[in-house]
Amino acid sequence: MTLSSKRSAPFIAMAVAGLIGQASAETNREQKPGLSIELSTAEEAPDACRLSFVVSNALGTSIEQAVFETVLFDAKGQVSQLTLLDFQDLPAGRLRVRQFQFPQLCSDISRVLINGASTCQGEGIAQGACSDNLRLLSREKMELAG
Repeated sequence: MTLSSKRSAPFIAMAVAGLIGQASAETNREQKPGLSIELSTAEEAPDACRLSFVVSNALGTSIEQAVFETVLFDAKGQVSQLTLLDFQDLPAGRLRVRQFQFPQLCSDISRVLINGASTCQGEGIAQGACSDNLRLLSREKMELAG
């Protein structure tokens, strides 16, 4: 082992430890009870923008119906539409993909705000379960906020 590699060994060990800790934190965050909604794609459709969401239910119990009040903001950051999105049933521990179309160009939508759950029903579902510990992620340049 050269002198240079002996000096860098502690730094490599710290970097590996940091990555392991980060992976552990990611795993723990995914295991917390709650809902995860990801804006997966925003696609232009004829005279519309089709948004695809991937939803994961980690509540430990199935949701029979989940409806979220949702606000779309235009390219200037102003409210352009307030609507209810019915994500239907969300089985516990399973991924679901839901698509919604809006009568505007995707480039005219800068942000999607999940304002809260207007309906969250299922056996054993506590009040606020669909809003508490809601994790949001966007894979598009369009922001998903809550």
